[in-house]
Amino acid sequence: MFQAEDAFRPAPYLRNGNVQTILASGPFRAWGKNPMGNTAREIILETEEGIRLVGYYSGRQSNPAKGVVILLHGWEGSAESTYITRTGNALYQRNYDIFRLNFRDHGESHHLNPGIFFAVLLDEVFQAVHQICRLAKGQPVFVVGFSLGGNFALRIARKMLQIPLSNLCHIVGISPVLDPAKSTDRADQSTLIRRYFLKKWRRSLSIKQKMYPNVYNFSKILDLRTIQAITDHLLEEYSDYASAEAYFRAYSILNGALKDLQVSTTIITAKDDPIIPVEDFYRLEINDSTNLVIQTYGGHNGFIDGFFLKSWYEQKLADTFDEIVMAS
Repeated sequence: MFQAEDAFRPAPYLRNGNVQTILASGPFRAWGKNPMGNTAREIILETEEGIRLVGYYSGRQSNPAKGVVILLHGWEGSAESTYITRTGNALYQRNYDIFRLNFRDHGESHHLNPGIFFAVLLDEVFQAVHQICRLAKGQPVFVVGFSLGGNFALRIARKMLQIPLSNLCHIVGISPVLDPAKSTDRADQSTLIRRYFLKKWRRSLSIKQKMYPNVYNFSKILDLRTIQAITDHLLEEYSDYASAEAYFRAYSILNGALKDLQVSTTIITAKDDPIIPVEDFYRLEINDSTNLVIQTYGGHNGFIDGFFLKSWYEQKLADTFDEIVMAS
């Protein structure tokens, strides 16, 4: 398991939260052999309400799998995000099957649903995870979410109090969003981070508008210059939320939100994360089912060190899952 003594101490030149954050999504880290990607096949999962989410399943070709790992990307990321493919490859080579799930309107999935993505849409993601658990046919299943995907992962853990998933053994949230209002404000305050997300979001909205021209007209929204401003206008035009405050509150995970979790859970964050304030993690009320790991360094989704720029959590995830499989 992840232990408090597993301190992540990168080389001095990597001890900067912004550097770690940039490297986490750096495409050059994904160069090289990709055995997981070579075996991936596309699967479309459909919910009871007709929502379709696409994912990519990489099954073992020789040795029997130890279990299935579901990877959830961050906001405006995708199943092809570097931190997803790096983690997936590391776990695949440790004999785990990998399912990389795209949220609605992420990756190349804008055509699958007329409705646009909002972070409050937990039910469709939970149903997709439930279906993957059934496809695993009794094998142990693990969920690893990053950033907004970490927020989804922790809300899945909470939803399991009402709807248990018997073979979902462990949930991990890496750099999870706890307070969306604070994270949005922090992202807007950083010129680099704001521009990065705005570029990706504008592209996504433009694709959605092209797919459904009779439903969406984002022409005014695309000219706005902050994440908060676009959020406000999208909510006003295309949601039932009266304000961004109400919307953010609907998917925040603060204070006692996770205190009753029953599924084994790990939360990983860094004090130097430029997007997620560490103070909120110290205020979390958690029980013995949850392991909270707060590192000094690591940035957002980073925890990168070494010549090959591997993430510290890649091996730790595999080691943790191995312990669980062996104990079951």
